[in-house]
Amino acid sequence: MHSKLPNIGTTIFTVMSSLAVQHQAINLGQGFPDFPMDERLTDLVAKAMRDGHNQYVHMCGLPSLRERIAEKLNTAYGSQVHSDTDITVTPGGTYAIYTAFTTILQPGDEVIVFEPAYDSYIPNIEVNGAKAISIHLEYPDYSINWEKVREKINDKTRAIIINTPHNPTGSVWSEKDIAELRQTVAGTGIYIISDEVYEHLIFDGKTHLSILKYPDLAARSFVCFSFGKVYHCTGWKLGYCVAPEPLMKEFRKVHQFNCFTCNSPMQHALAAFMEHRDAYLGLGAFLQQKRDFLQQQLTGTGLKPLPTYGSYFQLYSYEGLSEATENEFAIQLTKEAGVATIPVSAFYKQPVDNKVIRFCFAKKEITLEAAAERLRRYLI
Repeated sequence: MHSKLPNIGTTIFTVMSSLAVQHQAINLGQGFPDFPMDERLTDLVAKAMRDGHNQYVHMCGLPSLRERIAEKLNTAYGSQVHSDTDITVTPGGTYAIYTAFTTILQPGDEVIVFEPAYDSYIPNIEVNGAKAISIHLEYPDYSINWEKVREKINDKTRAIIINTPHNPTGSVWSEKDIAELRQTVAGTGIYIISDEVYEHLIFDGKTHLSILKYPDLAARSFVCFSFGKVYHCTGWKLGYCVAPEPLMKEFRKVHQFNCFTCNSPMQHALAAFMEHRDAYLGLGAFLQQKRDFLQQQLTGTGLKPLPTYGSYFQLYSYEGLSEATENEFAIQLTKEAGVATIPVSAFYKQPVDNKVIRFCFAKKEITLEAAAERLRRYLI
């Protein structure tokens, strides 16, 4: 068999999570909470099931849920999203991103990707016969060198994928980045795929600059979101994609022959639960507290926190503690310290060794405290 992804093996998340189980390590690697979700939402799911909402809903998503999404986005970002034509509910944000790529890419196309990058982006591009053009974010603040971006633009450039707040670094786009993006794509047919699954997980008074706030950019964009990241239910695998009607029409052609429709009771529950704006408006402060708690717990270990302004994650430098590669150091911590992390080198197509690892702090404080205690014993 001729593989469509000959250079792809098992993801680092699966590898490190399996290693964590094997060595009974505390898993601060993969990005999922270990605390319960809001009981109001779980009660609504149970009610939806009891009320008989267990059959297929509309291919594009439950109409009332799409209406709530449109209301939320238009209020938050001043956008003009239409629930009937511009929104499709998907089985997770990653699926939305894959479907957006599949909608627009032809063999031989090129897509600009900023690395380190969420690990699905490049395989999504390559499985569609296109080529990922990687541009490294500038270490240690992981900023974008826009001159490098413009140097890579050519007639084959079909899209740019962006991610803010950013996984794995926690960096957040500024108005300058938006202005640079506008300048870069002006007068071109380049599409934008905007991964905004961490839209509400934003810290230190920063503002999430959704592409939906900018009509000229939104007109060429597929913007992807996640219910799992917002409501602490990553295992539900529910999200949605927003795009202007002509783009969404093509997106839905792909979607209808792949997933067709998503989990019905959860959609009914979410449509009712979205009236509770507190559930997402307080999310940034809730997770910032956890970020700060882990930082405090790791003081004195020699691990140096790099700035994070959003997401579930914070990067820590171990420079000066070990000469091991990032992958080696992450494995050592899992086996010997009993704490699983993710090496940031795993988020590059060609590994880069900056001596940096990623921790997920979306955990109970008792979990973070126990992990920090193990790391202190091992590193000090």
